[in-house]
Amino acid sequence: MAYKRDMPPDLPDAPPKRPAVPSRLDPLVETAKTYARAATSAHTNRAYAADWRDYLGWRTRHGLDARPLADTETVGLYIAALASGDGPGAGKRSVATIERRLSALVWQFAQRGLAFDRRDRHVATVLAGVRRTHGRPPAQKEALLSEHFMAMLDALPAADLGSLRDRAILLLGFAGGLRRSEIVGLDCRPEFLDGGMLLTLRGKTGWREVEIGRGSSERTCPVVALEAWMKFARVSRGPLFRRVTGQRVGAERLNDRYVARLVKRAVLAAGVRDDLAEHEREGKFSGHSLRAGLASSADVDERYVQKQLGHASGEMTRRYQRRRDRFRVNLTKAAGL
Repeated sequence: MAYKRDMPPDLPDAPPKRPAVPSRLDPLVETAKTYARAATSAHTNRAYAADWRDYLGWRTRHGLDARPLADTETVGLYIAALASGDGPGAGKRSVATIERRLSALVWQFAQRGLAFDRRDRHVATVLAGVRRTHGRPPAQKEALLSEHFMAMLDALPAADLGSLRDRAILLLGFAGGLRRSEIVGLDCRPEFLDGGMLLTLRGKTGWREVEIGRGSSERTCPVVALEAWMKFARVSRGPLFRRVTGQRVGAERLNDRYVARLVKRAVLAAGVRDDLAEHEREGKFSGHSLRAGLASSADVDERYVQKQLGHASGEMTRRYQRRRDRFRVNLTKAAGL
């Protein structure tokens, strides 16, 4: 694919202006903007904003400000720059990062009413080449198997408000197979039942219900852990998991990064995978290890695990099952070999 060195004719970066909205609708305009911001999560909004700043900065550094923002040839060059580490001090970006940057640009162009076709040859063929040249198998975090998880619970500090909260976070994350964003997104409205509890949460795929049964002992029961946290923290409405300072419970919701830090801290304290150096263990485990741990430890029919994790396909669930019997069905022997 050849890129033209001559600059194309200037194109408008915005569609023709529409007639002004009547001033009496100004409050409704602000309401619409609020709903538009809520269409994507706060985490996604921050990531997209950072990606947009990076794209604009790259254009400026290379003197491309005269080109239209949504020019496909310019976006193709940007993708190539990300993949090759073009520029002083810039490292090569992974394929996953590049694909996220492109998604951010597509979203930003759409918000500005700019026409952009990601199937254009300047974008699609460059991205395909990047995938073919630099693509790698997806890196997976290690699963926290049940024996690891028990050791982590035992390694938590003596019972205080902070450790009560952390125990409830770990047990809910593991037993529910929850994403870290789903854990910190919980509000004080679980439905406690005789056999367990029912959580209604909003995840990547929308609202869903998660059933969490009672454990075989109070020490490992997520229901008991959550009831203890809510009782002693005196939280009955609003965010379920909050910052604790001494004996004071804050009002703000925990950030989802706290779950990842908690898992790493508990892994080190419990000596999980102590055959590895400390920095290697920190790199292998994260909040996602709780979710993968349930999928790998629960010895039940796969469809129940799939339902608990909220997966649309069994194939996605199998990616989480690190310790399953991969050769239960042996097609080699079945073929007579």
